[in-house]
Amino acid sequence: MRDLVGRVGDQIGRTEDKMIEILIELQNRSEFNYLSKEDVKSVSELLDVSETKVFGIANFYSMLSTEKRGRNVIQICNSAPCYIRNGNNIVKIFEDILGIEMGEVTNDEQFSLEFTSCLGNCDVAPAVRVNEKTYGNLDRSKIFNMLASIKRGEVI
Repeated sequence: MRDLVGRVGDQIGRTEDKMIEILIELQNRSEFNYLSKEDVKSVSELLDVSETKVFGIANFYSMLSTEKRGRNVIQICNSAPCYIRNGNNIVKIFEDILGIEMGEVTNDEQFSLEFTSCLGNCDVAPAVRVNEKTYGNLDRSKIFNMLASIKRGEVI
């Protein structure tokens, strides 16, 4: 792990202002889309800052996680505009189709569901981000087809 953190530090930079970039890169390289305790410790040593500071940063930003997630991270916006435009119904549809609740990972480790703050796509609310792509104007049929495409490995 330290070798990987060192290589990432060499690519991005070994200064504290590069911490978020380093954490994102490490998480992207993680099989379960998260930062382990070992990652946090290694970044702390690399940047000569406290583990508490790295852990705080990793927990503050919604794009980072210190808990294992699915290979495909589904983030559902929980801001007021999305809530008003039926965001709770979208949550229920995802939970129903995937057979999990918010904060959980499917048994096949393919998907995880989590809330996120505003995605900045209020015009297509309720908005959902899957990995790095944002979707809106969703209904049960669109969600089902989107998840089926992802399971087949199609780029959508």
